[in-house]
Amino acid sequence: MLSVIIMAAGAGTRMKSNTPKVLHKISGKKMLYYSINEAKKLSDDIQVVVYHQKEKVIEHMNKYFNDITFVTQDHINFPGTGGAVKCCNPKKDKVFILNGDMPLVTADELKKFTEIDADIVMSVIHLENPDGYGRVVIENNEVKKIVEQKDATDEEKKIKYVNAGVYLVKKEILEEFLPLLSNDNAQKEYYLTDIIDLANKAGKTIKAIEVKEEDFKGVNSKFDLANAERIHQNRIKEKWMREGVIMHLPETIYIENDVEFIGECEIESGCVFKGKSVIEESFIKANSIIEQANIKNSEIGPMARIRPASEINDSKIGNFVEVKKSILNDVKAGHLAYLGDSEIDSGTNIGAGVITCNYDGKNKYKTIIGKNVFVGSDSQLVAPVTLEDDTMIAAGSTITKDVEKGSLALSRTPQKIVKNFFYKFFGSK
Repeated sequence: MLSVIIMAAGAGTRMKSNTPKVLHKISGKKMLYYSINEAKKLSDDIQVVVYHQKEKVIEHMNKYFNDITFVTQDHINFPGTGGAVKCCNPKKDKVFILNGDMPLVTADELKKFTEIDADIVMSVIHLENPDGYGRVVIENNEVKKIVEQKDATDEEKKIKYVNAGVYLVKKEILEEFLPLLSNDNAQKEYYLTDIIDLANKAGKTIKAIEVKEEDFKGVNSKFDLANAERIHQNRIKEKWMREGVIMHLPETIYIENDVEFIGECEIESGCVFKGKSVIEESFIKANSIIEQANIKNSEIGPMARIRPASEINDSKIGNFVEVKKSILNDVKAGHLAYLGDSEIDSGTNIGAGVITCNYDGKNKYKTIIGKNVFVGSDSQLVAPVTLEDDTMIAAGSTITKDVEKGSLALSRTPQKIVKNFFYKFFGSK
């Protein structure tokens, strides 16, 4: 019974950015993603109005959704919010009108609009200081008009209700009044809010629903973006703590939207989780970064970095260890190592300063390390190379050839000692 129109055509000049406003990110996802994702919980007829850099907006949203209708606003002839809705052709009897720069709106909050019987249900926010906003004049819970502050009387300026910008409108109301909108104003734009005045004069019912500013917060600047992300982050972290995740100083932790925690995980301060990472029954120590990786029954950090396409199981990864596109099973890498494009099996110990040399300047190569391998400190494993089970690599070695099972590999310049050289060099004893 519901259609949804999402307005995403504006340039967002106050963002001071070459990126379209609705494509700025909140918790790892474009803002417009959240509006569409919540709308899909309510309707199968979703129309997104685009104009500014529309190709880029459509390209990014098509990565997530394959059943959205994109409508290009005729911005030359019909600019403004009313002009945006004019371009749409909703299929259902009632139409939600949302904004693509409201990433905090939820389907649960929008469902409350449908419980109100009216021709138009419009959202309002109560502000203790509404200065600078247009006021919504409400009598007996019905909206009588929206008045801009510059046009408001002294009495109207005392009103603390302002327009939150989300509407639920009967389709027949749009069909009747959209053609009557005029651009006879200073901006020469067609304003959706003018429908309120037209509907009132025609005796239609317009009711207000008071919403929380936090849920319907619009993003118009980088400052707004930061505040919206802070709210969104708090929601994400609250959700996972209620699911049993322990977080130390959660305000210092960053968790993107697609991250998943399974079981009782523990996270220390300053950690970052990105992409579709899955963390299961693991302890992530302070200031570690997990990017698009799977961690299970493991201890990571402090100050470790696990990069995309890594899988770490039953392992201990210590401070200043970086793992990239690698699979580690029951491995210890205590500190100061780089493990890239590698597969490392159970019982293996990686010493301090070990690196897999996986890149020759043109191509990436794999390092395969078997079970119960001991790699001594400050060793370089030049891929492609395989260290079979039960092998040892002496500290300070550069390994360029495969090492057979049970073997010790070492490559060092023989140590030379020149007695009394110190005294000869400095001329004293």
